[in-house]
Amino acid sequence: MNPDLTEEEMRRALFGSAEPSQQVIAAPISEPVPEVVFVTPPAPTAKKKVSKAFTPRLRVTLRVGNEFEGKTFELIHEADTLSTLQAEQEAVKMARKKFRYVEVVSIKSM
Repeated sequence: MNPDLTEEEMRRALFGSAEPSQQVIAAPISEPVPEVVFVTPPAPTAKKKVSKAFTPRLRVTLRVGNEFEGKTFELIHEADTLSTLQAEQEAVKMARKKFRYVEVVSIKSM
């Protein structure tokens, strides 16, 4: 590079020329428009039912009642999880809505 550039030359180098360049606008070429053909869509076919993947389930058996050491009922809750802790908590939460005393009897895989 030449270290002895004038200010005008530096401006031209950085920002381009100050004069607007002439733009050449090309006329659009008209191409023949192809014929449009409408095609009717095929008749909708019945969707196949996707078979459900295996969902792990646990059966939680609870002994519930509203009286302390009184009449109790057995309640079975099915949880869609592999975690026994989560299944137990879910079952107890559901049982507490109706019953005061809840005792977990067993948790078995289905």
